[in-house]
Amino acid sequence: MTSTFPNISISTERLVLRPLDEDDVPALAEMMNDEQIAAWTDVPQPFTEDSARHLVSAYAPAERTAGHGLDLAVTEFLTHRLVGVIRLAKTDWTVRSTELSYIIAPWARGEGYASEAALATAQWLFGEQRFERIEIRTAADNTASQQVAQKIGCISEGVLRNACIVHVRTEDGTWTDLRTDFIVWSLLPEDLEDTDEQLADTSGYATYSDWN
Repeated sequence: MTSTFPNISISTERLVLRPLDEDDVPALAEMMNDEQIAAWTDVPQPFTEDSARHLVSAYAPAERTAGHGLDLAVTEFLTHRLVGVIRLAKTDWTVRSTELSYIIAPWARGEGYASEAALATAQWLFGEQRFERIEIRTAADNTASQQVAQKIGCISEGVLRNACIVHVRTEDGTWTDLRTDFIVWSLLPEDLEDTDEQLADTSGYATYSDWN
């Protein structure tokens, strides 16, 4: 069995998930500087276009090649607009497990894109890649992220106390760290049996070179 992810594109009814590329840099930088993303993730602030370019050209390819994970741009099928990022990390190829996270741009929230992209990724991992477990970790107060996990069929396994750092604005406008709990969610292949199949149509997968 392989121990690296392929250069994959995944199509749903409304979205295409594909490798990040140079054209994504301006929108990626704008998206990552959003207040909610800064608050709930470990994305460095400010996130410059140079930061985005490093992610696209160096960090993401290295993570994939080393087998650690995979970063996918989430784009609208019709407009090709970047609307988010799906990330796989902490991949264990022996137990076929990986941690999934999702970021949605502020201009695309409220459309159900996070759950559609996450479910499509899960179906691909369980089907094409033969994975047996996906883990999602959400900050205790990040209800939006928790709703996505619930919507795609994840099971809450428990709480990692004081294991998460979130960020809050201070009176002078800077960011400060705040410790909180992680809620741990898991998704197994059998958990998808009761998930609404219309959330994502993953009838076709292609290598990125074929799709591009």
